[in-house]
Amino acid sequence: MIPVLPPDPDAPFPPAERALREPDGLLCAGGDLSPARLLNAYRHGIFPWFNPGEPILWWSPDPRMVFRTDGVVLSSKFRRGLRQSTWTLRADTAFAQVMRACATSPRPGQLGTWIGADMIDAYVELHRLGHAHSVEVFDGERLIGGIYGVAIGRMFYGESMFSRESGGSKVALAALARLLHGRGWPLIDAQVESPHLRTLGAELVPRPVFAQRIAALVGQPGVVGPWTADLPGLPVSGLAG
Repeated sequence: MIPVLPPDPDAPFPPAERALREPDGLLCAGGDLSPARLLNAYRHGIFPWFNPGEPILWWSPDPRMVFRTDGVVLSSKFRRGLRQSTWTLRADTAFAQVMRACATSPRPGQLGTWIGADMIDAYVELHRLGHAHSVEVFDGERLIGGIYGVAIGRMFYGESMFSRESGGSKVALAALARLLHGRGWPLIDAQVESPHLRTLGAELVPRPVFAQRIAALVGQPGVVGPWTADLPGLPVSGLAG
């Protein structure tokens, strides 16, 4: 039996070390998706993940998959292709569209999506408040790739990414990593292991190490508010170097 959160959105979460081993990282249930609850969760490396129509479930897996912001890997062949690309990069101009695209993108081995209407509403509100962000890839005015997540202090928690054209999500991830690295933000949380993320440079860290690292990062000054000026339609060819 896992704990059930009380109604108070400021109530503390159970310690992450109490999360189940099977399913890996399941910590507690219930509560809501209010901004206060979500920000409290992310500060402690906890995130919601549940199917629409089911109770809210909160997770803290062990080990944790992360990217170093200077460690995203794009193959030489892929980078060469970017030199000729006409795609452009933006930030925080199409947050809701990125979420909806992530919700409808097919996932190998998955049926449906965990990004339901309640999740979209909750993260759009976090975006409105300046805590959730998207990096978007455009071909002209057509959105073809993107990634979104939550920023607290100097820590970015990646939630999901999508491609409508081959390589769109890789470009979004690489652009996000470069942006964050330039700010001195060292990590992007990628939550759970997948072979695809490993090919892009993600690595596993034990949960106690992850918790120690984020504790130092979330309390530092961050950037609350739109990131639009950071990626004002820049060409993706800048990622080729």
